[in-house]
Amino acid sequence: MPDLLLELFSEEIPARMQRRAAEDLKSLVTNALVDAGLVYEGAKVFWTPRRLALHVAGLPAGSKATVEERKGPRVGSPEKALEGFLKAAGLSSIEQAEVVSDPKKGEFYVARTEKPGRAALDIIAEAMPGIVRSFPWPKSMRWGTGQLRWVRPLHSIVCTFGPETEEPEIVRFEVDGIASGDTTRGHRFMGGEAFSVRRLDDYMEKLERAKVVLDAERRKDIIRHDARDRALALGLELVEDEGLLEEVSGLVEWPVVLVGSFDESFLEIPDEAIRLTIRANQKCFVLRAPATGRLANRFVLTANIEASDGGKEIVHGNEKVIRARLSDAKFFWETDLKTKLEAFLPKLDSIVFHEKLGTQGERVKRLMALSREIAPLVGADPDKAERAARLAKADLVSSMVYEFPELQGQMGRTYASIQGEDASVAAAIEEHYKPQGPSDRVPSDPVSIAVALADKLDLLAGFWAIDEKPTGSKDPYALRRAALGVIRIVLDNGLRLSVVDLLENSREQVTVSISATATMQQAVEGNKFFPARVTVSHPWGSGKASEQSLDLLSFFADRLKVHLKEEGARHDLIDAVFALGGQDDLLMIVKRVEALGRFLETEDGANLLAGTKRAANILRIEEKKDGRPVEGRPHADHLVEPAEVQLAAAIDAARSDAAEAIAGEDFEGAMAALARLRGPVDRFFEEILVNAEDPHLRENRLKLLAEIRDATRAVADFSKIAG
Repeated sequence: MPDLLLELFSEEIPARMQRRAAEDLKSLVTNALVDAGLVYEGAKVFWTPRRLALHVAGLPAGSKATVEERKGPRVGSPEKALEGFLKAAGLSSIEQAEVVSDPKKGEFYVARTEKPGRAALDIIAEAMPGIVRSFPWPKSMRWGTGQLRWVRPLHSIVCTFGPETEEPEIVRFEVDGIASGDTTRGHRFMGGEAFSVRRLDDYMEKLERAKVVLDAERRKDIIRHDARDRALALGLELVEDEGLLEEVSGLVEWPVVLVGSFDESFLEIPDEAIRLTIRANQKCFVLRAPATGRLANRFVLTANIEASDGGKEIVHGNEKVIRARLSDAKFFWETDLKTKLEAFLPKLDSIVFHEKLGTQGERVKRLMALSREIAPLVGADPDKAERAARLAKADLVSSMVYEFPELQGQMGRTYASIQGEDASVAAAIEEHYKPQGPSDRVPSDPVSIAVALADKLDLLAGFWAIDEKPTGSKDPYALRRAALGVIRIVLDNGLRLSVVDLLENSREQVTVSISATATMQQAVEGNKFFPARVTVSHPWGSGKASEQSLDLLSFFADRLKVHLKEEGARHDLIDAVFALGGQDDLLMIVKRVEALGRFLETEDGANLLAGTKRAANILRIEEKKDGRPVEGRPHADHLVEPAEVQLAAAIDAARSDAAEAIAGEDFEGAMAALARLRGPVDRFFEEILVNAEDPHLRENRLKLLAEIRDATRAVADFSKIAG
């Protein structure tokens, strides 16, 4: 079957846009083909700094003829209805329509229109100009006198179509004066003259001869392996950086790996500062000495040309720039070392954290108070936690962090260690930002845990206070990440904490800190953001809490559900446990979900679930029929059958044992207690007619079913469980 080859050749496309642009090209073209009736076997995209390419394999030579049916009005309908049908169907008279008979609907008109198939060449030629003109670049430009907008000036378009056994045809179309053809160019400096191409294998082979590696993944492999080999030859190892590798592969069409060096005196600078300086300014990799784990005074660069001097001038130019940038970094480093971290703190009072939430200095005071409160709950020294919170944001005004914001926390830890702060305090300065994503490390030192929780809870309470909550599509302050961070810290460290109490403490700290400011005073006077604690009921628990904290609690519940689902927990089990209410201990909620999952995997669990659902269904039907819920304990006098008596006794025993196990946080024991209900429940449904003629017996048996439902709710709401 024929294949399609498409190339859009332009000036250099920014590396950050290339992969997405290639996927967009694939999606736009293949969707247009399928919509036109051309179903393909496979499609693959390629990209380099100067081109986007697409190969679509297994396309038919044309689309098939189709017949469209349009149902019309009934026979004998008014003239106006018939006229509207004829106009919509494109018919000149009603005689051109068919009369179809339906046993239920009677006779009605149907218009059948045959649409002939079209050649694939024509379909592609018609679709491509619109795709090119409306291409979704994040940023685009016009040049010369043309109207086309493209990321950089577009020079040529290759578009060929045909089977392997024949010479492909050029798909003819034009975009803003650029006519499609079969001619492209290779490397800007080493590629020579333009050349014609036929299909994918021919295209890739000729590009390779013209010093262009078309496949981005292959360019990445070349850079990665050559860099590792160069490092190995020097007795060093490459510091891997997948993000930088992706970017560098988008900067070159013919990767040539070279090694440069810098003065050893710059190694006095922290390793991460050196790496960021070299990465940000020259897109180079750094090398590490395996024996020490510290950086070496070497770096790896990727050129886009095979230089006649072996790359000496290219290396020299990069060394010159890196020397200047490292000199700046060394100056910042030495300047910061002259100042104690604590001396940076007054500057935080002039840095606005948020116009409605005060300055960074005010936020630090909140973190200090909150960290001291949390410390005893997580086994941390309150004084150390408060000290760490005091210094946690100090490095934000250091010269190094001003130059490299990515180093916040890390530089603070370094400066604190050098200045003799306690090791836990220094670690907390860096680790209180963690975890910053699902794969990031969770702090485990108690002081770090206290400050990390304080930082995230203050963030959530503050933005909830000013009604800046995440929406479905926007979360500019990363509040979802903050909530997930709290959840991961609690679960990974096995912490027993009350979410309600943590949120209330955070809310009150925010209230005390910022209620005096002019903008917030209006809100306080209106009692909008800082209502007093009230006694309320909530799906997670009940007690004294503000509406703000309860709303935040629901937000945490949603984040916990997402986290558990990502960990493999069944969503219905999560809902079943959450439906119980009366709990705000994250760790216990997770343990209950895990125990429930294991229980339902057993035969007893599966059968008890089926019996409970049967009981719930009968109750739902009868309660709807009677117009009132089934309430009250069953009367012992009306338990006449042995199966009834046995079930009633089993329920009382199971309920008592399960409640005792739950009180002792023995969820496995609670499940075992419920498992003993399986036999009596099965026997009851086999031997007992629930809807007995005697109304007293019927009511008593319905109450017995309600007892089954209530007994299982000691562990979870079984009605929420699928199956």
